[in-house]
Amino acid sequence: KAIEINPKYSIAYYNRGTLKDNLGDFKGAVIDYSKAIEINPKYEDAYNNRGIAKDKLGETQGAMSDFDKVIEINPNFEKAYYNRGNTKIRHGDFQGAMADYNKAISINPSYAVAYYGRGNEKYDLGEFNGAIADYTMAIQINPKDAQALNNRGNAKDKLDDVQGANVDYSKAIEVNPNFVLAYNNRGILKKKTGNMQGAISDYSKAITINPKYAEAHFNRGSAKGALGDFKGALVDYNKVIEINPNDADAFYYRGYSKYLLEDKKGACLDWNKASGLGLAKANEKIKEYCK
Repeated sequence: KAIEINPKYSIAYYNRGTLKDNLGDFKGAVIDYSKAIEINPKYEDAYNNRGIAKDKLGETQGAMSDFDKVIEINPNFEKAYYNRGNTKIRHGDFQGAMADYNKAISINPSYAVAYYGRGNEKYDLGEFNGAIADYTMAIQINPKDAQALNNRGNAKDKLDDVQGANVDYSKAIEVNPNFVLAYNNRGILKKKTGNMQGAISDYSKAITINPKYAEAHFNRGSAKGALGDFKGALVDYNKVIEINPNDADAFYYRGYSKYLLEDKKGACLDWNKASGLGLAKANEKIKEYCK
């Protein structure tokens, strides 16, 4: 209605673009942001949001151009550096991404998501202590950042700080009781320390929240197998395959469960399927048991 009354009202186009963006209509959002920019060529927020929408559409160069334009208009627009860093990291420019995250933080030392983004990059580069430091900064700024808590848990786990990782996963779950990834990660941690029942409990919680979470089904199947519950493991591997019919590992371990349940024929069928999907270790089982 605002656009109908005043077709030159750039903010109305921007707001409609934001609404479309939130609804997943990224092409429509780009059109509205572009109209806002046409009316106001210095509209930095519109360039920034158009860049994000273009990035979601896979238009990397267009996104980069928009973030560059924002920075040209306002060199202290920290969000543009952060968003440009995200785009760079997705396309392998780790050095460029780090520089952008650093710049965003230098402009706004309280910009939590920039610490989070930089922490993710450090994690991917194997710099786990540095990642923990950045996640910690993000959490200090925003104690309710469940994703940063979860990722800090991952970094602590990499450094064999089992207790610290468990605390972080549990805190992430406290902040967001429906955070399936944190339940799954805590389950992995419990399995690693021999707490199979605790692991199964966490995997089950993740599955209750998201019944199509294949990784949790797989992990629960593995934990059940470790307890000798091969029938229960079979049920979980069946579910993984139902969700992802090309999961070679699920066929391999379902085959192993079948073998232990004395279903040699079924086991060999599964190992052959796993081999056909490219899992080399399945060939060893075929040679040894499927003559």
